[in-house]
This record gives sequence, C-alpha cells and structure tokens, in this order.
Amino acid sequence: MDATGTPAGTHAGTRATTRATGIFQRVRVRRRDRAVFIAKLAAALALLAAGAALEFLGGTAGAVAGVVLLAAVYTHMVELQHQCLHHSAFTGARPHRLVGVPLGLPLLVSYSHYRVRHLQHHRYLGTERDSEFFGFDAAEPLTWRRLLRGAFDYRRLLTVVRDVVRSTRGTWSYDLGQISDRRRREVIAEYRLIGAVLAAAVVLAALGQGEAVLRLWLLPLAVAVPMHFLLELPEHVLCDTATTDVLRNTRSITGSRFSTWFTNGNNLHVEHHAAMTVAINRLRERHPEVRASAKYVERGYPTFYWRVARAATAGSRARASAGTPGRRP
Repeated sequence: MDATGTPAGTHAGTRATTRATGIFQRVRVRRRDRAVFIAKLAAALALLAAGAALEFLGGTAGAVAGVVLLAAVYTHMVELQHQCLHHSAFTGARPHRLVGVPLGLPLLVSYSHYRVRHLQHHRYLGTERDSEFFGFDAAEPLTWRRLLRGAFDYRRLLTVVRDVVRSTRGTWSYDLGQISDRRRREVIAEYRLIGAVLAAAVVLAALGQGEAVLRLWLLPLAVAVPMHFLLELPEHVLCDTATTDVLRNTRSITGSRFSTWFTNGNNLHVEHHAAMTVAINRLRERHPEVRASAKYVERGYPTFYWRVARAATAGSRARASAGTPGRRP
C-alpha cells in the first residue's frame, strides 16, 4: 500500500478518484469507537448466556434454538476477533490480542496465526500470493460441489489438532513465508491454549459432563462452520480476482442494521479493504461513496446468495457437460 492506504497496483485514475472521495482515508481509533466495540463484546456475552439458558431450560425446541444461537454467537465472535486483528477496536495495541485470543477459542481459531495470514491476504489480494486463513479459493469456478465442500470444511478442525500437536512439541513453523520469533512464540502459545481447551472438554466428558460439552460447544461448533463460511463467502467470490484494484476485486453488501451488526461490518468489505485500520463502526459512512465507485455492491444478502446459486448451478452443468462422453465441453 502507498502512503494513502491505496493497494499497490491500483489504476492511477481509480486512485485519483478515490483519494478525492476519501474511501482510502485512514483515521485513528477514537474513544467512542472503543466504547462501541466494548458494547458489542457485552452483547455477545449476554447472547452466550441466553443460548446456554435455552439449551437447558427451553425443552426440545429451546435446545435446538440454543444450538443455533450459540453457533451464531461463536461466528459473530470470530468477526469481532477479525476487528482485533487489525488493531481497530481499541485506542492502544496491547488489548487487541488479550481480547482477540478468547474470541476465537469456540471455533478453535488462533488469533496470531489468523492475523499473520489475514494481513498477508490484505497485502497480496489480487495476486498469486493471496492466501486467506479460511481457505476458499474465490478465483476457482463455482460449482455446488465446491460450495458444499467449503461450507462443511471440518477438515480445518483436524489441521487445528495437528497444529496443537506441533505446538506442544515446539515444532510448529509458519508455512507461507517468514515470521518473527516473537510471533511464532505467540502462535505456539495460542495453539497450546487451544490444546488445553480440547483436553478440558475430554476431561469433562469423562467426568459425566459429556452432554453439556456436546450441547454447549460441539453441536454449535458443527453448525457454526457452515454459518461462518456463508458469512465470509461474499467478500471476493464472483469478483475480478485477477486485479489488485479493491474497487473491482472485493464486494460490499448494503445490508440491514442487523446484518451489519451480526457480520461486524464484514458486509462493508470494499470499505474495509480500502482502509483496513479504520474502526468497523465507521465504515458505514463511506458506503455511499463505495456504491458510486465500486463494481460489486449488492443491496442485500438474499440477492447475493441467489447470484451464487445461479453461478454454482451453471458451473455444475458446465462441468457435467464437459465430463460426459460425446458432448463438447
């Protein structure tokens, strides 16, 4: 990025336009922004308590609702963690990791590992070196098979176990470049913490609390995996992934107040990539400018998912046709 926060490789004309409109303008996190984030944390904790209460006090229907609610909160917590990755939640740097680490524990997400990979994603978006932490390749053709595989990617949980084992042994290493020794120690410490959480779950189950572990964590985790995939899917899929111009390789969704809260502003993704250190609650004020200049802006999530369904259907048919003897691809 250059001094204005514009991604390297952005066309000169686009750069001049966006400088004038302020989409790429950087601003410091204010005390009010910090207060907004703390309020979101408090709301998440309240919803966690409500989900746990539903699980055990609401009968069968309440138990199902409790699982879905906890899954939604766990998903929302990863989006809060995402804001911590960018140091845009607090006025100082130190609290971000202290808060970010526990936010990722229910979905077994290491804060520091996620941060390293995600900042690389911001730096290399639109190039061959782009690699997001939750790895769904937006450049590949969409098919229903790929979508379902991405939505139910429980293999990531197995890679977490692998990283826990390697961290316990002290052999964990970063596989996508060089990181500092301090960052490596932080990642190892967090995977060891995740290992302790997994061990505690096993111990609780062995002590007769298996139902509580299942209902309060494992079942919500199983639901949260596809839920989180659907939340992250709009970011870059069906965009111009071969360009570094953020106004063409990223999507924003206007959405509602609810969707903006639940995704923690992830719907305003062009705004976020244009100025990734701006507090999430301040991105909405830039949305009118993005609507005027970005290529991919949807009114709401239903419209986007309908577009994806049509693309996946067309992609699946094309793949089936190409694989059928006697038919031309």
